Order: sequence, then structure tokens, then C-alpha cells
Amino acid sequence: MLSLFFIAYGTIFVSELIGDKNIYTISSLATRFGPLQVCCGFTAAFGIKTLVAILLGSVIAELPASVVATTSTVTFFLTALVIWFKRSNNPATEREYKSHWRKAILIPFAAILFSEWGDIGQIMAATLTARYHAPVVIFLAATLALATKGVLALAVGLSLRRRVPISVLRPVSATLCVVLGVVSAVGPIVAPASTHRAKENIHASTS
Repeated sequence: MLSLFFIAYGTIFVSELIGDKNIYTISSLATRFGPLQVCCGFTAAFGIKTLVAILLGSVIAELPASVVATTSTVTFFLTALVIWFKRSNNPATEREYKSHWRKAILIPFAAILFSEWGDIGQIMAATLTARYHAPVVIFLAATLALATKGVLALAVGLSLRRRVPISVLRPVSATLCVVLGVVSAVGPIVAPASTHRAKENIHASTS
């Protein structure tokens, strides 16, 4: 089981580092919100998405590309608006977010939870579960792999936060989220074949 854990962790971690938009979303959020709030938000979201992938892998594989693209696009655009309109850092604002930390966690949680459904990480988690019949091990490995990716992205965002003025970070982070939204919208149009082949892995494993 330990070997399966590391196989699943490494496979999902590497696959998620290639072309995953959530990395940029987390880095953008880290420039505007507290690291603990962002970390709690994306970890909870990744855990839920992994659990759904393991329990309903075949359903996720059949999600229409238009539904996934629309949900991701809207989420990225809303995240851009939140980043843009969040007030600049000052002691009063920091005290407000510390006293309402649940609301601050909700923003990164929703940004990750409602975007990128049916991505390669979820497909790999569902495929590995179907192949090895060890849902608990795959869940723990996949969630840890996604959280590791999130921590790396968080570190990048915090590094930028320390080195770049907030007046620059705000428009750059918001613009990045808008670009991700546009990419999500046109993704099913420009790369339908690769998406279809990836989703076929689940059917091959479960048959």
C-alpha cells in the first residue's frame, strides 16, 4: 500500500504540474489574501474534488466540455473581480480579514472548487482507483499531491507579494485570472481531441 501511495502521489503531482491553471489561480490569490486562508481554502477544495473523482469518476469523465468550460470561465472571471476590488493591505483591512477568516477562506475555496473539473488530476485519481481498488490510499495520495502543488504556487505568490508593490500585483493578478478564464472558454474548441483521449482512460480502466 505504501508503494501505491507514492506511485499515485508522484503520478498525480507530475500530471498536475503540466498545464494546470489552478497553479496560477493560487499564486494570484496569494498576492491578495493571507497564506493560511488560501492554504485552507485550496486544501479543502482539492479534497472535495478528489473525493468526487474517486466516487464518481465515470460521471466526471462524461461531463460536457461546454459545462466545464463555462463553469471554469465564470469562476476565473469572478476571482479576477474579487482580487481587483479587494481593498489594499492596511492594518484595518488585515484585522477585518482575521476576524472574518471564514469569509476569506471561502474565496480561494470557491475559486478552486468550481474550476477545472474533469482535469488530468481527477481523471488520474479515478483511473488509479478503478485499477487498484484502493480508494482511501488514492484519496490521501491525490489530495496530498494537489496540496503540494498548491503550496508551491502559494510560495510563488507570497514571494511576489514581498517583492512587488501591491499597486502592480493587483492588476497583474486580476488580468491573469481573466486570461485563464479566456483560455478555459476556448480550450474545448482548440484541443477537443486530447481531452477526449484523456477521458477515455477511465472507461478503459473500468471495463
